[in-house]
Amino acid sequence: MNRLSRVTAILTQLQSKKIVTAKEISERFQISLRTVYRDIKTLQDAGVPIGSENGVGYFIVDGYSLPPIMITEEEANALLIAERFISSQSDSSLIKDFTSLLIKIKSVLRDAEKKNLSKLEHRIIPSYIKSTIESEWLSMIQKAIGNNKVLEINYHSIYKQEKTTRKIEPLGIYFTENNAWVVIAYCKLRKELREFRLDRIIQAKTVTETFEYKEDFTLKKYFQKYFEY
Repeated sequence: MNRLSRVTAILTQLQSKKIVTAKEISERFQISLRTVYRDIKTLQDAGVPIGSENGVGYFIVDGYSLPPIMITEEEANALLIAERFISSQSDSSLIKDFTSLLIKIKSVLRDAEKKNLSKLEHRIIPSYIKSTIESEWLSMIQKAIGNNKVLEINYHSIYKQEKTTRKIEPLGIYFTENNAWVVIAYCKLRKELREFRLDRIIQAKTVTETFEYKEDFTLKKYFQKYFEY
């Protein structure tokens, strides 16, 4: 990758999240930290308002408008593969959200790229066997995690064969080897971390309560604690 392409890609990366560290940029492009600093300075000299916090990272100042991002044909093809995997995982909310996103992305492609993409649409499938378990709450749960919102769910326990209504603080989501989505959450009823399969949630709604973001919770730590012993 030449320097111009890299600097442009760094600008795109800075748009992708609130704070981006020099280490993240260095690892992505396999360049030294010194080169990262030089590339950031190049963007700043070009008029891009990039701020920084010592020991934290770089950010683009609020209110700065960037031109639309152009998608390459290879990137569009990668999204098509992702769409096939998502459509096979049977959470209706996730399928709806991703389909909407893909339509927007397709709209910025050139005609030749759209034509090539349409050739692939019916030539890619993640598996002939569709044995995933259907659910519809993934989009709501993702939003609740990001906004620290408490959810009230009506849950059908697969083990006790009972239905309960409880409030949960969703912390993380994972997809099991049994092809089901699971949310890890602090259960206010049981006063501990619990796992809830999304296909067992009968109803769910976001309530006005919020919870404090748990900085020390990560899925890696969670699985190490609960599955290595």
